[in-house]
Amino acid sequence: MAEHKDARGILGRREVLSWALYDWANSAFATTVMAGFFPVFFKEYWSAGVDATVSTFRLGSANSIAGLMVALLAPLLGAMADSGGAKKRFLFFFALVGVAMTGSLCLVGRGLWGLAATVYIFAVVGFSAGNIFYDSLIVDVAEPKEMDFVSALGYSVGYLGGGLLLLLNVAMTLKPSLFGLSSAKEAIRLSFLTVALWWALFSVPIFLYVRESGVSAARLGWAAAGAGVRQLVDTFHHLRSLKVVMTFLVGYWLYIDGVHTIIRMAVDYGLSLGFEANSLIVALLITQFVGFPAALAFGKIGERIGTKRAIFIGIGVYGGVTLWGYFMDRVFEFYVLAVAVGLVQGGVQSLSRSFYARIIPRDKSAEFFGFYNMVGRFAAIIGPFLMGWVGAATGSPRLSILSILVLFVAGGVIFFTVDEREGRILARELEGE
Repeated sequence: MAEHKDARGILGRREVLSWALYDWANSAFATTVMAGFFPVFFKEYWSAGVDATVSTFRLGSANSIAGLMVALLAPLLGAMADSGGAKKRFLFFFALVGVAMTGSLCLVGRGLWGLAATVYIFAVVGFSAGNIFYDSLIVDVAEPKEMDFVSALGYSVGYLGGGLLLLLNVAMTLKPSLFGLSSAKEAIRLSFLTVALWWALFSVPIFLYVRESGVSAARLGWAAAGAGVRQLVDTFHHLRSLKVVMTFLVGYWLYIDGVHTIIRMAVDYGLSLGFEANSLIVALLITQFVGFPAALAFGKIGERIGTKRAIFIGIGVYGGVTLWGYFMDRVFEFYVLAVAVGLVQGGVQSLSRSFYARIIPRDKSAEFFGFYNMVGRFAAIIGPFLMGWVGAATGSPRLSILSILVLFVAGGVIFFTVDEREGRILARELEGE
């Protein structure tokens, strides 16, 4: 009964709901744009008439460039935000970039793949860099004992918001005449604009109602950049004594690489088994809507049995999904696996975020989340390469999916050695230095 009261108390706080709504806002970009329509439109419209392997290379290059830009900038941006007391300012800037670039995609004409790729790169940078500061603001809206639930709440509403807009956008493409549109292509172009408007509208509460600690010491311009560089150098020095954080980041990198590989390669794997594209889109929607309540439930599981144990459960389920994927031969089984992934995907991501937030200094949260997001950007490097290499070497897509087990096992073993209690003590000792 007390747990229900605690949850109601947390949900009744305006700053918590405002923080979570940003996930609702920007998840529309992750679902409709990144996972859904941009890859299809890039191949069939902006790269029309080009060999499929060429358009795939162009799209992969765009994603790699965006990821590398964020990965290289993330620690410095975080350090600048912390030293300048400017997490919300940085979030506003990168959200604005993401919104503007996403909306601009609807204006890019047929065949202009270079322009489309460039606009997309900056949209991804806005989305990914903004998440550094969004993640770091969790320490300003939640106490340590609340972080599992609050982090899960963000992912949960993100799944729901992203899924709802994706459902609308899919309906627009399947039945464009019902929406007063002339074709599916027009519907897809309009979907980019709907994502931009959705992202902008639901971002407003976080800027109005979330109060950032430390803003009295705000620095701007070159002063913030200089202070950020100095703080970044200082953080590298601190990381020597924060071995718990380093160990966690290595383990996280491996198992989250497996998670991201499943997300990005599942559709490709399903196609290689001969499943229809429409069936795979249905599976994507299933994962989104299962993920909404499941992420929230996982937050409560983390509070009840411990964050570390709950993450292990998620890693174990992913291992089972990988094994089942090896034997799968029916679309129905793909749907079942979509449900299984939806049950744990948000949980693993949200609890990893809250676990990390508890073992880092609160007054350096943006900086340390810069490293966290850098690791996230470099994730899904080993997995896709491993799948491609094993598939090419053996000629079997089934063996390629089985190879991802290595990431979950290795990441789980390293994560097992992380001592949360020691990490929290060391982090508190470094606060205020």
